[in-house]
Amino acid sequence: MSAAFRISSTLWDKIHHFASFPQTGVSLQQMVLFGQHPSQGTLLKASQFLAEELPVRLAHRVKELDELPHNLSDMPSIRKVKNWYAQSFEELINFPPVQLPQHLRQQLSSTGQDIFLPDSTPNPSLAALQDHDHPLFNLSSLKGNANGIGNPPQNPRISYSLSTRYYAKSSSIDWPPSVLDYNARFTRMLEAIKRRHDPTVTTVAQGVLEWKRSQNAKNIGLDIQAWLDRFYMSRIGIRFLIGQHVALNTQQPHKDYVGIICTKANVHDIVQEAIENARFVCEEHYAMFKGPPVQLICPPNLIFPYVPGHLSHICFELLKNSLRAVVDRFGHDARDDKPYPPIKVIVVEGKEDITIKITDEGGGIPRSAIPLIWTYMYTTMTGQSIDQDFQASDFQAPMAGFGYGLPLSRLYARYFGGDLRLISMEGYGTDVYIHLNRLSSSREPLP
Repeated sequence: MSAAFRISSTLWDKIHHFASFPQTGVSLQQMVLFGQHPSQGTLLKASQFLAEELPVRLAHRVKELDELPHNLSDMPSIRKVKNWYAQSFEELINFPPVQLPQHLRQQLSSTGQDIFLPDSTPNPSLAALQDHDHPLFNLSSLKGNANGIGNPPQNPRISYSLSTRYYAKSSSIDWPPSVLDYNARFTRMLEAIKRRHDPTVTTVAQGVLEWKRSQNAKNIGLDIQAWLDRFYMSRIGIRFLIGQHVALNTQQPHKDYVGIICTKANVHDIVQEAIENARFVCEEHYAMFKGPPVQLICPPNLIFPYVPGHLSHICFELLKNSLRAVVDRFGHDARDDKPYPPIKVIVVEGKEDITIKITDEGGGIPRSAIPLIWTYMYTTMTGQSIDQDFQASDFQAPMAGFGYGLPLSRLYARYFGGDLRLISMEGYGTDVYIHLNRLSSSREPLP
């Protein structure tokens, strides 16, 4: 269906209209508090919030995909992604609203006095994503409103606080079947949209490869690098909101989960699973019986609210890099009398952050190459390309791919106010530091 999709002039007018509105950022803490024991009325308000917020975010991305520099917008894969976003935008704005009697509409618009979402704080990643010359980014958007939601409303269409837009004072209301039906249908549509966008990362990467070949360019410029950061950060946010909403509507309640957010995410268990997965991929890739050992030093009961999938993805990608570096340096045939040096993963809890340090003796990175490792499409592997039929999502990756592991992992860390830093000692090895904001109060960075 999407292959034949075309953006009509009428749809373009709507896209430009929605792209003129600011986006609304939420924090992990706010999402947890909202999603605890939600009623059908609250889920309805969440659906209405997403029906309003997602078209704004998608419209920004469609407009930006159409205005990329250096003819990047003309690449077939980029046009394909633009059509996916436009099609999802059209489905959202054309989704029929629920019909409610007057008294239920009044109940839905009232918020209990006991409902309060704590303030979120500006995400420090916004400074890193900043591009002064880009029309979609302006420092004025860092000023929060009374409810702590960054990007204050500049249009009366989006002039309500997050509490008003999310919550319904509905504990004593018997919601009619039409509300349950609306929530179910809206959730199914979001699931379909999420599936449509599964291959976005690899398709955009293919588009950049097409551009590099057409321009005979060795590397991408800073302007394209900055756009990729903004685009993928936005994608993380869109998929988080959709995934959270789908989980709240479809999954059975769990005492430690609110949607896809684990309120008691065990860092030790998540990192240990990432270690096992990365070692398995390494051993499969190099046809080894036993890969380099990985030592985990972490308090066994260290827990904090986080999205386990994000942390698992970050650790898995970084451990793959360390394992490959060690194998490439010491060879594929380590013996008992000459074993691989262990990779060490050390986890420490501070007052603000939980920090994970991954240390290897894989030979390190030349100082001149350090800036390049954060560049998309940069990889130390030769002959890498993307299969035209490759449809994997972010969380399925080979041992070494197309130069997206580090920059994407840094975006996942920054999404909730953390960061990713790397220090290398050429001739010895590399230390990578993952900083996770344990306060969970940073709002999404919305460039």
